[in-house]
Amino acid sequence: MTLYPNLILDALKNVKYPGNGKSLAENDMIEDDIRIDGNKVSFSLIFDRPTDPFIRSVVRAAEAAVNTYISPEVEIKGNIAVKYRKPIEEKPELLPGVKNIVGISSGKGGVGKSTVAANVAISLASMGYKVGLLDADIFGPSMPKMFGVEDEQLYMVKKDGRDWIEPVEKYGVKMLSIGFVVDKNSPVLWRGGMASNALKQLIGDAWWGDLDYFLIDMPPGTSDIHLTLVQTLPITGVVVVSTPQEVALADARKGIAMFRSDKVNVPILGLVENMAWFTPAPHPAEKYYIFGNGGAGRLAEEFNVPLLAQIPLVADICSDADMGSPSAVAASEEVGSNDNPEASAFQALAQRIVEACEERNATLPPTSPVAMS
Repeated sequence: MTLYPNLILDALKNVKYPGNGKSLAENDMIEDDIRIDGNKVSFSLIFDRPTDPFIRSVVRAAEAAVNTYISPEVEIKGNIAVKYRKPIEEKPELLPGVKNIVGISSGKGGVGKSTVAANVAISLASMGYKVGLLDADIFGPSMPKMFGVEDEQLYMVKKDGRDWIEPVEKYGVKMLSIGFVVDKNSPVLWRGGMASNALKQLIGDAWWGDLDYFLIDMPPGTSDIHLTLVQTLPITGVVVVSTPQEVALADARKGIAMFRSDKVNVPILGLVENMAWFTPAPHPAEKYYIFGNGGAGRLAEEFNVPLLAQIPLVADICSDADMGSPSAVAASEEVGSNDNPEASAFQALAQRIVEACEERNATLPPTSPVAMS
């Protein structure tokens, strides 16, 4: 009688694992270590865990299969070793202390997305919420300038036995940006993979602590960075910023379509119409629709999502951000005042985002990172 490995494998095809009715081969339970010494045959079977209730019965069935389908002269009894698979180490949960992760997105650049993100973050902090802000616009980081911390140095802090990046904190907001680690006067010449890895490091290697809201200032358009974010984090929802112009609305449509696609499926919390109208400072009641009237409102109706806010075009919004003191800071003690339409608009928007997150959490299942092939 001549024995060879394939003969043993053919015999073992007749053995089913009782847990699912599939063969040992289909369950990848036969170790590639078959040894033959004359009539003596030995090999290993692999089980998921030592407490598997079918170990003994499967070993006996494998012994019987070899003696039945090959020959009773094969010495197999007692020669089948049992091994166990190494447990898959679960990756630690990212941002375990964060309640809501909100992306601030736009279909194109130049619509004021970063300005909206900065002012909403500061408004939420002024309302008593714990807030974090990630500047994920790798190739055009602007948050360090808007917060007046361009020259800030990043430091490490030791927590839970390891070193973490400590976010910069200002105006009650914890903030990180790639702008802190690159030359502010030089372009970031990185391929997509490098940019994605840098972003993951700002998320996973930073000590964000407990937060009510973690805002992400996303890059404009649709890119690798967006896919990295939805695959890395369980994003609660996205706020899409646009101007009333048709060219901006056309790109906003693409962004909404991306987040609503079957593969991504991240909820749209609502739209923000920025630069909705121009209001002269001496005449706060006057409105001039420079870029069109109501475009984002019509887009919100088209996609059946809320129009969260219409932000006026006020010179102070731009100048305050350039000076590192966004409008929400300068007017934080005068929220709701008609003399500060920009502050009122951002405070109202922050409140609408809070309400949108609460409604989303009450009506939809918890989010999880997107699994994409």
